[in-house]
Amino acid sequence: MDRPSPSSQTSPDIRDRPILGWREWVGLPDLGIPAIKCKVDTGARSSALHTFQIEPFTRDDHDWVRFGIHPHQHDSETEVWCEAPVLDVRKVTDSGGHTGERYFIATRVQLGAVVLPVELSLTSRDTMLFRMLLGREAMRGRFLVDPQASFVASHRPQIPTAQQAPE
Repeated sequence: MDRPSPSSQTSPDIRDRPILGWREWVGLPDLGIPAIKCKVDTGARSSALHTFQIEPFTRDDHDWVRFGIHPHQHDSETEVWCEAPVLDVRKVTDSGGHTGERYFIATRVQLGAVVLPVELSLTSRDTMLFRMLLGREAMRGRFLVDPQASFVASHRPQIPTAQQAPE
């Protein structure tokens, strides 16, 4: 008789972990982004953020990066400009099998009431539906994922349109 492998057995504390849907609204408080639609991707090792005009620079003898973000899908006019220390530069293979170097930063992600530190790679996701991916390293040991559910840990925020934005 076959026994399940240790990795396939459920630990008692697993039932206490919050559940995420396959997509969630997340906040990036350190980057000034209250809400961005995120794909929860257990197939991706690292998390990724859609950015443009990535510019490396030096501040106080440390490597930093400046970049723009379009936080809303289908809206290339709303821009948020950010700066962050460079955590690392790594080779990453994307879902299409292309390998390239990416800047990584460390920041906090807010999922509902949970705030957690994550490493984000900065990349152009212009052709992708979601502006952010939450990879399995960020979720490991913290969450369970229900692939049939959406927006379990978060609710759609009120995002002002260009006409509603304060002047």
